[in-house]
Amino acid sequence: MSNSLSGIGQLVTQYDKGMTGPLSGFRIVEIAGIGPGPFAAMMLSDMGAEVIRVERAQAVRGPAPETPYFDVLQRGRQNIAIDLKNPEGVETLLQLVQSADALIEGFRPGVMERLGIGPDVCLTRNPKLVFGRMTGWGQTGMYAQAAGHDINYISLAGALAHFGRAGEGPVPPMNMVGDFGGGGMFLAFGVVCALLEASKSQQGQIVDAAMVDGTSVLMTMFWAFSQMGAHDENARGTNLLDTGAHFYDAYECKDGKYISIGSIETQFYAQLMQLTGLEGDPEFAKQMDKTQWPHLKKRIAEVFKSKTRDEWCTIMETTDVCFAPVLTMSEAAQHPHNVDRKMIIDLAGTKQPAPAPRFSRTVPEVSRPPAHPGQHSREILADWGFAATEIERLLAAGAVVDA
Repeated sequence: MSNSLSGIGQLVTQYDKGMTGPLSGFRIVEIAGIGPGPFAAMMLSDMGAEVIRVERAQAVRGPAPETPYFDVLQRGRQNIAIDLKNPEGVETLLQLVQSADALIEGFRPGVMERLGIGPDVCLTRNPKLVFGRMTGWGQTGMYAQAAGHDINYISLAGALAHFGRAGEGPVPPMNMVGDFGGGGMFLAFGVVCALLEASKSQQGQIVDAAMVDGTSVLMTMFWAFSQMGAHDENARGTNLLDTGAHFYDAYECKDGKYISIGSIETQFYAQLMQLTGLEGDPEFAKQMDKTQWPHLKKRIAEVFKSKTRDEWCTIMETTDVCFAPVLTMSEAAQHPHNVDRKMIIDLAGTKQPAPAPRFSRTVPEVSRPPAHPGQHSREILADWGFAATEIERLLAAGAVVDA
């Protein structure tokens, strides 16, 4: 078992599988889900935690293929398939929980309880367990039992209303804000916070991570701006950071590609004027005159459209204009800055983002490619203390399925 910080060194010796990050030595059980739950598990695994993904028994479709599973969100973890509708499967999970530091799940409120593996049961088995719960709406509230997706959560949190250009409707920012920013990252943060607290109190607790809550926290600065009079919540696309300003936007170039400009500060704006040839133009002199922003946006857009993206990179890249080319994922992987930082890695032939943030001593790394459902069922049970005869009995009973 690894239920304390003092046990980290011993566990690393026992489980030496290349886990070198700052969470090395912590054991986490991930109940399989989609989106933000796996993202949180990936983050914890990237940081060195031993995370096992518990898949539905029905997800096993036969022997695991030799090629890695396609979903890179599942990287770094071993995979065990357990039938949680089988009493012996439930007991197997609870035995795993006894040796874990944390469990994370992403079901609607009440589902884990109905399966017999809710927080009360798990904390009885392991009083130091951190029980992380990921939902869209939270464990309580009038929406708690309703279905939803990222677009709904960021709507209710007061975020989506502020994405978009003037005169146009709200534009969903893919599912970056609710699922991953407000959801998975907050779950991972909450779990780590609770693990730190448990190392002092010797007590576990429940982490209620809701995407609507996390998204609300991400909007903190704009609540401040609104109350300072610096952001008009009823005038989407007219404010400083929402494409209202001519010096903070993405602009099309001659070749149809785009660049981004963020020249907010006076000295950065002055360099923007210089490098665009607009220095000394009286219309651009009053940078913060919002009444002129629509007109100035049209004028500076014409300037940017006179050259290609590469030409603007030659002129502005590495200056203090606050400039960057707008890149696709594949272009980002090839940009010299990102290549220098090894931001995109190749794991088993699949390109994907490297772990972040970076550490000077306990360097994170991805320990393994994504696993197929049930690929490591036998190995996990053995590593987590199950006897060989017990493993064979559980497999024979269908409580656990091996790919």
